[in-house]
Amino acid sequence: MTGDLDTRRRRAGYRANYRGTKEMDWLLGRFADARVTSMATADLELFEALLTLPDPDLQNWILEPATLVDNTFLPLINELRQFHKLDQPPV
Repeated sequence: MTGDLDTRRRRAGYRANYRGTKEMDWLLGRFADARVTSMATADLELFEALLTLPDPDLQNWILEPATLVDNTFLPLINELRQFHKLDQPPV
């Protein structure tokens, strides 16, 4: 069981780092590098589902969370925003 979870974590980390656009590679890849190894199964499942979505949608949701229609991903989007300090007002 643990081996399967480790494989899924590695796969999710790879997919997050190689999205196809540099911006999303950076936004999702850095987050994955820091967090994926400690994600619980339910959190990993949500992250894996997020990784199946198109880059333009994800980037828009991360940068403009008010555009997020499906609240399923809202906690993860908020976590990504906090990780990248996008939830703080500009200085």
